[in-house]
Amino acid sequence: MNYIDPHIHMVSRTTDDYKRMALAGCVMVSEPAFWAGFDRSGPEGFRDYFRQLTGYERNRAKAYGIEYCCWLCINAKEAENVELSREVIKMIPEFLDEPGVLGIGEIGLNKNTRNEATVFLEHLDLAARTDELVLVHTPHLADKYQGTRMILDMFKGDSRINPERVCIDHVEEHTIRAALDAGHWVGMTLYPITKCTPARAADMIETHGTERILVNSAGDWGHSDPLAVPELIFEMRSRGHDEATIRQVVYENPLRFFSQCRRFQYTPRDEAERTVTA
Repeated sequence: MNYIDPHIHMVSRTTDDYKRMALAGCVMVSEPAFWAGFDRSGPEGFRDYFRQLTGYERNRAKAYGIEYCCWLCINAKEAENVELSREVIKMIPEFLDEPGVLGIGEIGLNKNTRNEATVFLEHLDLAARTDELVLVHTPHLADKYQGTRMILDMFKGDSRINPERVCIDHVEEHTIRAALDAGHWVGMTLYPITKCTPARAADMIETHGTERILVNSAGDWGHSDPLAVPELIFEMRSRGHDEATIRQVVYENPLRFFSQCRRFQYTPRDEAERTVTA
């Protein structure tokens, strides 16, 4: 089955992972800007990073037949430095019209601090002024519930942001309902230790349905699996879910969310093949 991984940090993966993903049916990835494993020393480090996302990484994916999209921001971990964050936010508009850029993300909270909230709101202002989609990182473990409530409250406070143009990522059992009820899309991250397993994700799909739900692997610097989405496909098949339901979650839903971006362009492989043979 063809699938899309809507949140995977391919800069931290080897080229062999692209090949493995392509063989498993991956046709598109979406890479949010995130922490580099260390704090950058200044804003120019982010400029180079944005060039990597919008240029080099896109070409690396293309070599394996995988469409590549990305998001731009300063991540929640480095957002504690407000001065640096403001310099980075200023440069983001330079890159927004590059091919494959979907919007602002993954913005969010890490430790739920005042500085993180300040930078989050300034990202939201940029997204509202430029009419961009927003992808949101919610905190890990003990900080997740409080951080998610803070994030939802900040969205409610900005009437310029359409809830359906926002994905609240890394939801778990105790946060998914609030995000859906607020009108947002949600993402479940299939991360072995600190987020969600394929079995738990399948449980949540069975509880909350398939509307406005995405699943992703994250595939970052930590212990993670770039083939986690196929693991969910296997889990749902083993439970007897039909192919149409699985396809909606792993393929059609990401396309619906991404299609709200005015720059997004994608021709499904079956349509491209019909065009060539017509």
